[in-house]
Amino acid sequence: MSTMQAVVYYEKGDIRIQSVPIPECDSGEFRIKVDACAICGTDLKAFVSGNPRLQAPIVMGHEFTGLIDKIADNVEGFEIGDRIVMATSVSCGQCFYCKKGWTNLCLDLAPMGFSYPGGMAEYVTIPKRAIRNGHVIKVPEGIAPEHAALAEPLSCAVNCAENCNIQSGDTVVVVGAGPMGIMNACIAREYGAAKIILAEVNPLRLRQAEPFSFDQLVNSSTENLYDIVMKATNNIGADVVIVAAPAGPPQEQALKLVRKRGSVCLFASLPMGKNILSMDSRLIHYNEINVVGSSDSSPAHVKKAVEVIGSNKIPMNELANEILTLADIFTGYDLMQSGQVLRVILKP
Repeated sequence: MSTMQAVVYYEKGDIRIQSVPIPECDSGEFRIKVDACAICGTDLKAFVSGNPRLQAPIVMGHEFTGLIDKIADNVEGFEIGDRIVMATSVSCGQCFYCKKGWTNLCLDLAPMGFSYPGGMAEYVTIPKRAIRNGHVIKVPEGIAPEHAALAEPLSCAVNCAENCNIQSGDTVVVVGAGPMGIMNACIAREYGAAKIILAEVNPLRLRQAEPFSFDQLVNSSTENLYDIVMKATNNIGADVVIVAAPAGPPQEQALKLVRKRGSVCLFASLPMGKNILSMDSRLIHYNEINVVGSSDSSPAHVKKAVEVIGSNKIPMNELANEILTLADIFTGYDLMQSGQVLRVILKP
């Protein structure tokens, strides 16, 4: 067999399931046989709106896992059969940010599925730069592939928790109960949050969040989120507010939900043209509010995510709640757009 099936991005509205050559691996590289790749919201947006960052035509997918099936020379520390995941935004290792350890902010990022062929395929070669710079993380035995594939998005929530400095006993408000909102809430609990309030305007999303046993689920289209947060915190405000909803008004409201010296994280990216906010700078100034962004993750964040998955503290089956084949990617897109699923996992 010299070819494999893969999901290939060409341009907005043009994604094809086609046969492509099975990749080889050069010195310093290895290849994995992919057994799970999740569809990220970024993949859906590329189909609907296009994405100039994708070096088309290119195999899509950056939330993947698989078993090493071929290793070239000059690779140490890995063996045939190892399960791996990745911090998939591959850093240069040389720039100012890489030297600080902030590899997700690298000036020359080359993400899998964008710059390098991704994991929506039967096989993918892991580039030398990724291996050399520590972007490949081993996964312990016993973790299901569909769960391991979610190490990458969970690692983004780990980065958020650390940027917000979530502490034991904190009250954390997460706005947006999509997959990333729920993952952020789960990781906040892992970092010691004593009370988690999850707010969402879509009743279907709130029902999907029920199995995760958060302290309060709030329909912010019919309930007053501010009043609920103040009542839950004795009129102090939340220690941390994470906005995982891709809309401006929740980001603007977050300043009113957080306590003095609390942290607000703008986790969700807003679309171009709708990315300018109107925020009360007096609240930031007089309440000494820490407003942070959070984007992507580093290898250290992925390692932590793998540990969390392995601890069985998160109901991973509720997150990875739709398993499809590569050929079903358009069905996966439809399910995501309808809000019926959290994360769709494709199995080659």
